[in-house]
Amino acid sequence: MAFETTGTLHKVFDTETKKNNFQVRNFVLKTEGQYPQLVKFQLTQDRCDLMNNFSEGNQLKVYFDIRGTEWNGNYITNLNAWKVESFQAQVASSGPPSANDFPSLDQSMPAEPSNDIQAEDFGDLPF
Repeated sequence: MAFETTGTLHKVFDTETKKNNFQVRNFVLKTEGQYPQLVKFQLTQDRCDLMNNFSEGNQLKVYFDIRGTEWNGNYITNLNAWKVESFQAQVASSGPPSANDFPSLDQSMPAEPSNDIQAEDFGDLPF
């Protein structure tokens, strides 16, 4: 299952080569919101180069999978990033929403209610 999140690039680590020529590169993204979080992601193999185009402070959108394993009785979870792209956050307007920001009632409601409702329209609902 794929996930995505956005935030500010907080820290980029160097690429590490593990045994059998396996490469790993970690980076930390600072999320936005009421309680900002520092979230560590992992890039592997040829995806380690994805961070070469970014520097700390850049706004990023990260696509990732959650990976987990057990090793010697310890459970390890990694956020495995597979795509990273630049992201520009939408700036909220400074004023309150106007009437034009919402659809009018006559746009969202039919003019006449439909009286030709059939029992088949409700499928297998028990009520």
